[in-house]
Amino acid sequence: MAKNKLQKFAENLEMPNVFQPSREEIANGFHLKGKWHTEIFKNENPIILELGCGKGEYSVGLGTHFKDKNFIGIDIKGNRFWTGAKQAIANSLDNICFMRTQIELIDQLFSENEIDEIWITFPDPQIKFRRAKHRLTHPEFLAKYKKILKPNGLIHLKTDSEYLHGYTHGIIFSEGHKVLVSQHNIYNAVDENIPKYVKEIQTFYEKIFLNEGKKITYLQFKLK
Repeated sequence: MAKNKLQKFAENLEMPNVFQPSREEIANGFHLKGKWHTEIFKNENPIILELGCGKGEYSVGLGTHFKDKNFIGIDIKGNRFWTGAKQAIANSLDNICFMRTQIELIDQLFSENEIDEIWITFPDPQIKFRRAKHRLTHPEFLAKYKKILKPNGLIHLKTDSEYLHGYTHGIIFSEGHKVLVSQHNIYNAVDENIPKYVKEIQTFYEKIFLNEGKKITYLQFKLK
């Protein structure tokens, strides 16, 4: 397993759609901040982030469906998104790339109004109280997202955790944000407001959760 990881790390270094900036590079002013359209994607199409992207299923799935949009999967575990990066290259999907970094640095990686949408797919719910600040929908993270999102930019949360769904719902209302779609079981819901691809694209972990009989929840919201 360790050898397999090392091989993937080595391949990541050679793939043109993978970026792995050091904390020092980011702290000193990340060279792509504000330049993703011009230097990487070479177009002005919308940029969508997948946070905690894992194997990159949503980045690749959405990038395949929407060739007129750009997608960046972000995760600290490069051996995971190696799968998505390889798939994107194999299928000539130059509207998809991946970045290995900590999500808490996100506002140092992108400029104001540079991002159109954010997907948060099956993150660790961080249920213990002392881990609350690590939840990707904690107010401190939402404040970072607001810095980089365009006005009315969408945020999507897809999770098997009723706890995280409820927690996020409460945060959205307490801070005056706007819920657009909220479903506790998307596969049993008849809701025209749920985009088809929310059900059509399934992550590695989502398939496991569904086999275990868990309900999959979905939130779509905007920040005020």
